[in-house]
Amino acid sequence: MAGPGVAASAEPAGHITGVGGVFFKAKDPKGLAAWYRDVLGMPLEVWGGAKLRYDAPRHPPALIWSAFPATTKYFAPSTSEFMINYAVDDMDALLARLEAKSVAVLKRTDDDPNGRFAWVLDPEGNKIELWEPKPAASPVKP
Repeated sequence: MAGPGVAASAEPAGHITGVGGVFFKAKDPKGLAAWYRDVLGMPLEVWGGAKLRYDAPRHPPALIWSAFPATTKYFAPSTSEFMINYAVDDMDALLARLEAKSVAVLKRTDDDPNGRFAWVLDPEGNKIELWEPKPAASPVKP
Protein backbone atom coordinates (compact mmCIF):
# COMPACT_ATOMS: atom_id res chain seq x y z
CA MET A 1 0.00 0.00 0.00
CA ALA A 2 1.31 3.44 -0.91
CA GLY A 3 1.94 5.94 1.84
CA PRO A 4 0.73 9.56 1.89
CA GLY A 5 1.76 11.46 -1.21
CA VAL A 6 3.00 8.32 -2.98
CA ALA A 7 0.95 7.11 -5.93
CA ALA A 8 0.19 3.41 -6.04
CA SER A 9 1.76 1.68 -9.03
CA ALA A 10 -0.41 -0.59 -11.18
CA GLU A 11 2.54 -2.92 -11.75
CA PRO A 12 5.44 -3.90 -9.50
CA ALA A 13 8.89 -2.45 -10.20
CA GLY A 14 11.47 -4.25 -12.30
CA HIS A 15 10.79 -3.45 -15.97
CA ILE A 16 12.88 -2.34 -18.92
CA THR A 17 12.44 1.41 -19.39
CA GLY A 18 14.62 2.02 -22.43
CA VAL A 19 17.95 1.30 -24.03
CA GLY A 20 20.87 2.44 -21.92
CA GLY A 21 23.52 1.77 -24.56
CA VAL A 22 24.43 -0.09 -27.72
CA PHE A 23 27.66 -2.07 -27.53
CA PHE A 24 29.19 -4.24 -30.24
CA LYS A 25 32.54 -5.65 -31.27
CA ALA A 26 34.53 -4.10 -34.12
CA LYS A 27 37.72 -5.14 -35.91
CA ASP A 28 38.98 -1.54 -35.66
CA PRO A 29 36.99 0.22 -32.89
CA LYS A 30 38.84 3.56 -33.15
CA GLY A 31 38.66 3.63 -36.95
CA LEU A 32 34.99 2.70 -36.95
CA ALA A 33 34.21 5.33 -34.31
CA ALA A 34 36.04 7.94 -36.41
CA TRP A 35 33.95 6.95 -39.47
CA TYR A 36 30.71 7.37 -37.49
CA ARG A 37 31.97 10.78 -36.30
CA ASP A 38 33.31 12.02 -39.64
CA VAL A 39 30.70 10.54 -41.97
CA LEU A 40 27.47 10.31 -39.95
CA GLY A 41 28.19 13.17 -37.56
CA MET A 42 28.08 11.01 -34.41
CA PRO A 43 29.01 13.27 -31.48
CA LEU A 44 31.92 11.26 -30.03
CA GLU A 45 33.12 11.91 -26.50
CA VAL A 46 36.79 11.80 -25.46
CA TRP A 47 36.29 8.25 -24.13
CA GLY A 48 35.47 7.04 -27.67
CA GLY A 49 31.69 6.58 -27.55
CA ALA A 50 28.71 8.89 -27.93
CA LYS A 51 25.85 10.02 -25.71
CA LEU A 52 22.72 10.28 -27.84
CA ARG A 53 19.92 12.09 -26.06
CA TYR A 54 16.27 11.12 -26.12
CA ASP A 55 15.33 14.77 -25.61
CA ALA A 56 17.26 16.04 -28.65
CA PRO A 57 15.21 18.28 -30.96
CA ARG A 58 13.08 16.28 -33.41
CA HIS A 59 14.06 12.98 -31.76
CA PRO A 60 11.24 10.41 -31.77
CA PRO A 61 9.52 9.86 -28.42
CA ALA A 62 10.25 6.13 -28.34
CA LEU A 63 12.93 3.62 -29.25
CA ILE A 64 11.78 0.63 -31.29
CA TRP A 65 12.97 -2.84 -30.25
CA SER A 66 12.27 -5.79 -32.51
CA ALA A 67 13.69 -9.30 -32.90
CA PHE A 68 13.77 -10.48 -36.51
CA PRO A 69 13.75 -14.12 -37.66
CA ALA A 70 17.22 -15.59 -38.21
CA THR A 71 16.30 -16.00 -41.90
CA THR A 72 15.47 -12.31 -42.50
CA LYS A 73 16.91 -10.65 -45.59
CA TYR A 74 16.13 -7.18 -44.17
CA PHE A 75 19.74 -6.72 -42.96
CA ALA A 76 21.24 -7.75 -46.34
CA PRO A 77 23.73 -7.22 -47.81
CA SER A 78 25.23 -7.19 -44.30
CA THR A 79 25.93 -10.53 -42.69
CA SER A 80 25.88 -9.00 -39.18
CA GLU A 81 23.33 -10.28 -36.73
CA PHE A 82 22.19 -6.76 -35.90
CA MET A 83 21.21 -3.52 -37.57
CA ILE A 84 20.99 -0.20 -35.77
CA ASN A 85 18.37 2.37 -36.75
CA TYR A 86 19.57 5.92 -36.13
CA ALA A 87 17.05 8.76 -35.93
CA VAL A 88 18.20 11.78 -37.96
CA ASP A 89 17.02 15.38 -37.95
CA ASP A 90 17.54 16.16 -41.65
CA MET A 91 17.77 13.26 -44.10
CA ASP A 92 18.64 15.46 -47.09
CA ALA A 93 21.57 17.10 -45.28
CA LEU A 94 22.89 13.76 -44.02
CA LEU A 95 22.59 12.07 -47.42
CA ALA A 96 24.41 15.02 -49.03
CA ARG A 97 27.24 14.54 -46.51
CA LEU A 98 27.31 10.80 -47.25
CA GLU A 99 27.47 11.46 -50.99
CA ALA A 100 30.32 13.94 -50.47
CA LYS A 101 32.19 11.22 -48.52
CA SER A 102 31.51 8.64 -51.31
CA VAL A 103 29.25 6.48 -49.12
CA ALA A 104 26.81 4.50 -51.26
CA VAL A 105 23.17 4.67 -50.23
CA LEU A 106 21.78 1.16 -50.64
CA LYS A 107 18.16 2.30 -50.75
CA ARG A 108 16.07 5.32 -49.85
CA THR A 109 12.37 5.85 -49.33
CA ASP A 110 10.62 9.13 -48.69
CA ASP A 111 7.01 7.91 -48.69
CA ASP A 112 6.83 5.51 -45.72
CA PRO A 113 3.98 6.30 -43.30
CA ASN A 114 6.56 6.45 -40.47
CA GLY A 115 8.86 8.94 -42.19
CA ARG A 116 11.87 8.87 -44.48
CA PHE A 117 14.41 6.03 -44.49
CA ALA A 118 17.80 5.32 -46.05
CA TRP A 119 20.24 2.44 -45.65
CA VAL A 120 24.05 2.36 -45.84
CA LEU A 121 26.87 0.05 -44.79
CA ASP A 122 29.56 1.11 -42.34
CA PRO A 123 33.21 0.25 -43.13
CA GLU A 124 32.89 -3.11 -41.33
CA GLY A 125 29.83 -4.14 -43.35
CA ASN A 126 27.16 -3.44 -40.74
CA LYS A 127 23.92 -2.21 -42.29
CA ILE A 128 22.66 1.06 -40.81
CA GLU A 129 19.08 2.24 -41.11
CA LEU A 130 18.67 6.02 -41.05
CA TRP A 131 15.22 7.34 -40.11
CA GLU A 132 13.81 10.84 -40.23
CA PRO A 133 10.47 10.60 -38.40
CA LYS A 134 7.49 12.42 -39.82
CA PRO A 135 7.02 15.79 -38.12
CA ALA A 136 4.46 15.79 -35.34
CA ALA A 137 1.06 16.73 -36.66
CA SER A 138 0.09 20.32 -36.06
CA PRO A 139 -2.95 20.68 -33.81
CA VAL A 140 -6.14 21.39 -35.72
CA LYS A 141 -7.54 24.83 -34.91
CA PRO A 142 -11.25 24.94 -34.11
